[in-house]
Amino acid sequence: MSPPISAASRDAGWMPHARHMPSPNHDARPAGMPIDLLVIHCIALPPRQYGGEAIEQLFCNRLDPRAHPAFAALEGLRVSAHFVVQRDGVLTQYVSCDRRAWHAGASRYAGRERCNDFSIGIELEGSDDEPFEPEQYDTLIALGSELLARYPLRAWVGHSDIAPGRKTDPGVGFDWRQLKNGLALPTSAFPFQRF
Repeated sequence: MSPPISAASRDAGWMPHARHMPSPNHDARPAGMPIDLLVIHCIALPPRQYGGEAIEQLFCNRLDPRAHPAFAALEGLRVSAHFVVQRDGVLTQYVSCDRRAWHAGASRYAGRERCNDFSIGIELEGSDDEPFEPEQYDTLIALGSELLARYPLRAWVGHSDIAPGRKTDPGVGFDWRQLKNGLALPTSAFPFQRF
């Protein structure tokens, strides 16, 4: 069950329609920093296996590194994203959008380093070489519309766009055109995509 989120917390970056599972892995954004970038990621724990609680456990520092061979490399890792969209479209929020989630790591966009400072991170449950589910696009588009109403988002990018050579997500399975059309945004909002 989600911890209760007060009206004040919702106003401070929590989306009321999301399931709330606060992660400890966040900190303050730099003062006065506009939130103008949205980063799309994908994650599956274990790789190519969907469902279960491993993503939540990772973001809440409860993942047992002995539970699966793939988890051993994640021991001690402290990461989070603002949101996760599961395969069935269920939306979970881990960090207030007004806080800096630890999702992008070493990254660069438009001459600016440290994309976590000025971005919102959304993880889609999936693998970077497999298609995502229609329910995930529905949720992502609804969330994107809400975020556009609250924040001056100017660009929508993949993790691979801001950390090339280090990251490949969301990968070839992600349909950027469906996101663009669903949000009715101009092509310029997707600087790395060719439509």
